Parts: sequence; structure tokens; C-alpha cells
Amino acid sequence: MTSLVPDRPASELETALAAVEHRLSALGMALCVRDTVGIDLHATELHRALAVAVDQFAIAARRGSVPPDLRLRLVSTSGQVAAQRESLARATAALDRAIDVLMPRENSTSLYSTQGSADRAARGGSVLA
Repeated sequence: MTSLVPDRPASELETALAAVEHRLSALGMALCVRDTVGIDLHATELHRALAVAVDQFAIAARRGSVPPDLRLRLVSTSGQVAAQRESLARATAALDRAIDVLMPRENSTSLYSTQGSADRAARGGSVLA
């Protein structure tokens, strides 16, 4: 006789993975609409959901009971998290470069200062082509 009660560990894994997928999707939407409050909230919740999922999957892996379909979803979700992290790193680097151009540091050896390019003339020198 087949039991109608779902496998509890698989059900817990499904719930944990679904929470990660949901938070990842919500974070993606917040990023698309540039909702800074939503980004902060969903990033925090994604971090929590990932911690729970990692714990659940580690326990299940030690027991040898991770269903293949959930394994594939976990791999796919892991790839999405990595892609989103890479995208955020690129955006942060681009923003940092833009800020450096618009607001150079005072001790920087850049060509521009608070007086524009006037400090180049004071130092002398020329550009040779």
C-alpha cells in the first residue's frame, strides 16, 4: 500500500527551495524597478532563505535523500544567484568609476581638480602626439 503522506524531508527541501526561488525573483523585480527599499528587504530575505535551504540540503545530503528533481532546481537556482551577484558587482564597479570621475579624491593624481583642469597649466608640461 502506497502512503499518501508526502515524504517529509523532500517536502521541507521543496519549501526551502521555493522560498529561495521566490526571494530571488522578488529581488530581481526590485532591481529592475530600482526600488532601493525593496532591494534591501529582498536581499536580506534571500540571504535568510539561502541559509535555511543550505542547512536543509546539507542534512538531506548526509542522509542521502535529495531527490534528483530538487537537485536540478538547486543547481539552477545557484546559477541564478551567481549571475545576479555578478551583475550587481559589475553595476557597483561602474557606479564606483562614475563617482570617481564626477568626484575625484583630493589626494588623487588625476587630471582634474576642484578648479577643473587649471592645475595642469600650473604644473606645466605638454602633450606630445
